Amino acid sequence: MFAGGRSYDAVVVGSGPNGLAAAIELARNGLSVVVLEAAEEPGGALRSAEATLPGFVHDAGSAIHPLAVASPFFRSLHLERYGLRWIHPPAPLAHPLEGEEAVLLERSVEGTAAGLGEDGEAYLSLMSPLAADLERLANLAVGRPALPRHPAALSASVLRALRPAVSLARRCFRGGRARALFAGNAAHSFLPLERRPSALFGLALGALGHAVGWPFPEGGAGRLAGALVSCLRALGGEILTGFPVSSLRELPPARAVLFDVTPRQLLGIAGEVLPGCYRRALTRYRYGPGAFKVDFALDGPVPWADERCAQAGTVHLGGTLEEIAAGEREVWRGGHPERPFVLLAQHTLFDPSRAPEGCHTVWAYCHVPNGSSFDMTGRIEHQIERFAPGFRERVLARRSAGPADLERENPNLVGGDINGGVMDLGQLLTRPARRLNPYSTPVRGLYICSSSTPPGGGVHGLCGYLAARSALRHLRGPRRPAPRPPATTPR
Repeated sequence: MFAGGRSYDAVVVGSGPNGLAAAIELARNGLSVVVLEAAEEPGGALRSAEATLPGFVHDAGSAIHPLAVASPFFRSLHLERYGLRWIHPPAPLAHPLEGEEAVLLERSVEGTAAGLGEDGEAYLSLMSPLAADLERLANLAVGRPALPRHPAALSASVLRALRPAVSLARRCFRGGRARALFAGNAAHSFLPLERRPSALFGLALGALGHAVGWPFPEGGAGRLAGALVSCLRALGGEILTGFPVSSLRELPPARAVLFDVTPRQLLGIAGEVLPGCYRRALTRYRYGPGAFKVDFALDGPVPWADERCAQAGTVHLGGTLEEIAAGEREVWRGGHPERPFVLLAQHTLFDPSRAPEGCHTVWAYCHVPNGSSFDMTGRIEHQIERFAPGFRERVLARRSAGPADLERENPNLVGGDINGGVMDLGQLLTRPARRLNPYSTPVRGLYICSSSTPPGGGVHGLCGYLAARSALRHLRGPRRPAPRPPATTPR
């Protein structure tokens, strides 16, 4: 039971980036807001800690943030006023290949195309319009429409985005280098690359790299969470940590409650006041593959076989389009690939504040079946060693976290799913249930603002912002409190 002794216009349950975004939008519209967080520090998966050895700062969850720096909502907050500083490596991404030079995704579309040989012109044609119109597309989410610079090319890209990544890569590119680069970006979808709309992720992440880069916060991802918390407090909002919520009865009186949780937690907290049809829809909600993560403390930089990889903050380790597609397909079928697609971040090459002098950190993860208990540490290390011979000799300490560990640290990561649910065509825009307003529930005053709503996973705050805008329409109406269950449940 809440012992704060006051009521609020709105309560937000959960302080991930979407929960904080929702609270900030409500507070900057003059409403009283409190955020309740179960953990001892805010941020959800947006946290940093010395996970291996003293002085080595590792990101607990999200580590590279193109969506955050592109987010029109986050940009409107001017978070640099609260100490946030973005670090941009010279190249957003490197993708090493055996027997040839690594592919670099550079900030320049032209520079990237120059490294793709016979597919340079095709890459320019595919990515230039998207990169040029990315800001205009992002602004649509916050109600600021603008005419695109390349309407015909953009329309064609929208249609391409709905295709499977394998199909689009083979249709657009003839050589292996461009296909591999596109496949690595598309694999962020956690979907088999033969499934729609995996191409959307390949196009979006490539365009983000060119338009805004793939930066990260100086000092750790927790600095972004800290800036959001400071922004909220500057607007008069409150945040209480160490405050788990298991029932509506534990909340203070409020006119609206916004839940930065997945459907499973929403059912546990508010299921008794939700109508049966909505409860059944939430029960049918589908979670995707999980992540298996390893943090490494190193006594030196990663010894890449191709030194060009040291220019990038992020490195995709998976080889060719065919290799990546086979690995992601195996995960979807419940298997554990011998050569998994590994996403690796090497922050300390560009941010020495995260490790003792001369030492480095590596953040790496691969995809596994939801809820898997299989230890992928060795396979991740082998995949790194494949492209960086001698890597194991650099390791001072490591910390592995499988799906159960990730969910224990953050219950929103159900079965290790870091996207808040499958992001295929059947659930991308209808998450968490088929409703005209996906952020509202059938119960007046109750909303869901997590990545289980559109536009889905990633650190951008737009799920929280859009849910807050939805709640504001209710809060500007008659003053009615959000529902609370009866003190006792009748038999």
